[in-house]
Amino acid sequence: MNSNSFRQRPIQARLSSILRLAGSSNPGSLADTTASNPGTPRCFLNGFVLSLLLLLLLSLLSLTASAQEGQPSVARYDVFAGFTDISSPALGLNQQGFHAQLGMNPRRWYSIGADYSMATGAEVLTTALLPSALQAQVNGAQAGYIAAGLLPSNYRLAVPTDALTQTIAFGPQLVYRRFSRLALFVRPSLGALREHAVPHAGDAFQTAIVGQLAPAGYKTDWTGFYGIGCGGEAAISRHLGIRVQLDAVYNHPFNDILANGRWTYRSSVGPIFHFGKDVPPGGFRSRKSY
Repeated sequence: MNSNSFRQRPIQARLSSILRLAGSSNPGSLADTTASNPGTPRCFLNGFVLSLLLLLLLSLLSLTASAQEGQPSVARYDVFAGFTDISSPALGLNQQGFHAQLGMNPRRWYSIGADYSMATGAEVLTTALLPSALQAQVNGAQAGYIAAGLLPSNYRLAVPTDALTQTIAFGPQLVYRRFSRLALFVRPSLGALREHAVPHAGDAFQTAIVGQLAPAGYKTDWTGFYGIGCGGEAAISRHLGIRVQLDAVYNHPFNDILANGRWTYRSSVGPIFHFGKDVPPGGFRSRKSY
């Protein structure tokens, strides 16, 4: 569905019969569902800030540790699985879930790998998030029914929405291994994001709006994202470590009904497992080295 189809079917036509029934039975019955207006979306950065603090702590511990005791071992393959927190402050959307990575180290100073994360949470869809054309239609219909006494005068559209976000990425990562038990890394964050949103209408007006924006009762979209990621890994043993990582990416899902793109922040923490042959200082130069 796109914004053109929304304009081709004015919402006033659909709202007319639905809201007339709701208003005739009890014109003030919708007030309870709008008493608490969420207002400006809140910024959920708790997980991101916590991961940043953990990363700084790892860095400080590495600075107070003894000098590097020779070259630390670097295994050929890495597998990470841990908790993730994904936040999109512009939407007031905070999600928790699972993050997994599979990496290969061709050299001691860089790796390549695949990245997947999935998280769920809730947001609130408000008129302010819509493109100007849709805002005008929603506000016009809302004002008309307020004037007719079918909506309370303080009514503000606020539709609770459950959201599931999945990300897929693949690419390189640069690794700094100066310390014996700490590795720091930075990477470009390039990939695809899938978002599945399920709005939950709380009154007749919301039902009519949701019916226009998501006729199936849900909405799903794929979009690309780009940004940067960084993190650190503290070694516990040759085969086990703790990884803390942060990503900040720009994306714009549902661009037919959301006016603006957004920055999304992902923070993750969990164990990382190393296996395979050690990578020599010069890397694996030929197939015989495998």
